[in-house]
Amino acid sequence: MEELLQQIVGRDTLHARWLNTLSFMENAGARKISACEHPVLVNFIQLKHAAEEHRHAYYLKKQIAKVDPDHCKTYQLHELMAPHQTRHYLHQLDMQTCRYLKKAFGLEGQALKYAAYLFVTYAIEVRADLLYPVYQAALDKAQSKVMVRSIILEEEGHLEEMINQLNEFAADWEVHAQQVQLLEQQLFDAWIAAVGQELYQYA
Repeated sequence: MEELLQQIVGRDTLHARWLNTLSFMENAGARKISACEHPVLVNFIQLKHAAEEHRHAYYLKKQIAKVDPDHCKTYQLHELMAPHQTRHYLHQLDMQTCRYLKKAFGLEGQALKYAAYLFVTYAIEVRADLLYPVYQAALDKAQSKVMVRSIILEEEGHLEEMINQLNEFAADWEVHAQQVQLLEQQLFDAWIAAVGQELYQYA
């Protein structure tokens, strides 16, 4: 992944689309969190997460101006990297996680939505804690004006908050989280392979 990110950071047009892709994913995460909210029983942490994910989407979008200000104004397919995998990544993870949790815990309705929010968000935060530092290292190596350190710090905080909520949800949450992470790993592998294929075609 390090080599792939170095190639992306080294080409302004690709870098803009990469930033836009991350922005899309952060925005999709924020919208997914909001969609899981109970109509009235919304806790502080859920509101905080949704707000911060929206801010990450905005921040990443704003960074595009530093590398290629004339492109990636929206989230249309041609403005994203691996667009089909990108647009379905979180939705697929949410659906697969719901199926697993329904079977594992016998949940449905709002209870299933909340459980999916916990486990999907945990898996995504684990992924963010892996991806963003590697990206920041590539930025540092290229002496780029783009920075994602503020996102790294907030994602670390999110992960700790998700662990606290999962501890309240179930004593054996880690067993189930591992299963959800396996689902996420498959989707991530397909996504990063598609990004790599796009780079190969670009070259």
